[in-house]
This record gives sequence, C-alpha cells and structure tokens, in this order.
Amino acid sequence: MCGIAGRILNAPGAVGRDLVALMAAQEHRGADSTGFAVYGAPMDSGYVLRGMGFNKGQMDADLDLFRATLREHGGDFLSDPKIISDASKHYCFRMEISDPTDLAAWVSDADELSGRIEIQSCGRSLEIVKDIGGAEQVSEKHKVHDMIGTHGLGHARLATESSVLPNASHPFWARPFSDVAIVHNGQITDYYTQRDHLRRAGYRFLTENDSELIAVWVSDQMKQGLTMEQALRKSITSIDGVFTFMIATPDGIGYAKDRFAMKPLVVIEQNGELAAATEEQAVRTVFTDECDVINHDGPSLFGIWGVGNRSMAA
Repeated sequence: MCGIAGRILNAPGAVGRDLVALMAAQEHRGADSTGFAVYGAPMDSGYVLRGMGFNKGQMDADLDLFRATLREHGGDFLSDPKIISDASKHYCFRMEISDPTDLAAWVSDADELSGRIEIQSCGRSLEIVKDIGGAEQVSEKHKVHDMIGTHGLGHARLATESSVLPNASHPFWARPFSDVAIVHNGQITDYYTQRDHLRRAGYRFLTENDSELIAVWVSDQMKQGLTMEQALRKSITSIDGVFTFMIATPDGIGYAKDRFAMKPLVVIEQNGELAAATEEQAVRTVFTDECDVINHDGPSLFGIWGVGNRSMAA
C-alpha cells in the first residue's frame, strides 16, 4: 500500500521541505521506511555520493577499503565523508568524489563490498536519502527539510515483498547509471524473470525488492536507444504487474501506470510547478490555494514532466 510523490519547482528552492510534507501526509500508507531523491545544483565534474554502511564498529576500515577501490579506478574522495548515524547498527554517509575513469566499472567493483558498505546514489545532482521510520523522523536525522533543488521524489514504504531494511527502501538508484531514481507503488509479478535477464546482461541487484528492477530496466532501455517516452510506453506491456511508478532524471520526472490502473496518481500543476502523489490530500499540502486536481486514473497511462524548458525525450 506504499505512497509515492513527485515535486517540481520552477526555480531552485526548498524541494526537500515539500517532499517531506508530501510524504508526511501519506505516512499512513507505510511507515516502515521513508525515502527521498533530491536533484540539486549539478556539479561540473565529479559526483555527489550517498551511501550506507552496516556495521559502525568497522566503519573506518570499510570506508578505507571503499576509498581504495575508488582510487584503483582513477577517482578519490573530494571531501571527508559526512557520517549520519543514530542508535541503529547501520550508518549513512555523504561525500563528493572525483570522476572514476569508468563509472560503471567502478560501481561494479564497489558493489563487491555491498555486504559491508553500499552506494545508495551517485550523480552530478542526485542525492538519495532513505532510512527506517516516517517522513519527519527520516528528515530530522538527515536534514531533508534543508535540501535545496529543482525537483525530486518521495516514498513511504509498507514492506510486503522484502525485509524492512534501510537499503531495501525507496527510492532506488538505477545503478550504474548516474542521476536516475525511481519510486514505485505496486507489485512486479515477473520480477525474478526480468531480474535474471538483466543480471545476464551484466547488471547487479542488491536487494530482493521488486521495485529495484524498474530503475535498471528503464535505464537499460534508454541505453539501447529508446527515448524516455518510448521506454515508459514499453514498460506498460513489458513489465507484468500492478504498478504506478515515477522515474526522475536531472531533466524531470516520468511516470507510467499498468494496464489495470489499480494504483492511483493525482497531480496538481500550477504556474510551472507540479506536485504528484498517491493521494489528493498529499498534493494539497504544497498547493494550499483552491485549484484543480488531475486524477490519472486510466489504464496504460504514461507521461513526462520536464523541469523548466528541459526535455526528457532523449
């Protein structure tokens, strides 16, 4: 019964605050974990990296090994990791890194350490924050309220298909493609078949969460030459299940709904800005004046919302 949300501003602003409001309004749909994908000012070079470690007692050793792997691929830390932690056994971190010689090759090697330390997102502008607990709890721990950007995604999770673990939360990064994130409400019934196909093509999956598939599947379709619009259209007939998902890039947010339209999506667009969510009462937390709500309640719907004049078609 998860809740999802997307937010687009017409200029850089307090998108983190708005995403927290959208997800706090939908916390009843799932408070196992909450996550956010925020697109801030892009770096000219290098990447902003969000990660998670699973044993604070080995944190220094694990981060040293992680750094050594990055150096083997021609990159390095540009800043010391900022550690975000509480009483939980896991910890989260944020840092900036220089460009590896080959991003995909480095991610593949870094993922060999995923039992100890895991990349949550890597992008010029994308930062994924996710953790156990409700929207306000996660925001307070990770200071999501303070994050500035143009657009982003949010997710409240009710775990049904995999464990309640912080790294199994949404949003999911489309590893190893930089700056791509998804949130999903529903169930992918051919998940194992699709995952095995992508694994044979060289992709890696780090959780048993079926939603992780969508991010990689769409990005792989675009790698093969499809536009975002074509990939979204194809997903409706190529992915089996009951789903509504949103996928974000630095240029905007796309969405798709399955052939049965079981999972709702409502949208408000006004003055070049947008809020989309599973429930109407959520989008009205950021658009408080009287305005029309669009219910995307038909089957096989898909579309793209660009940021400013940017296009996601290519």
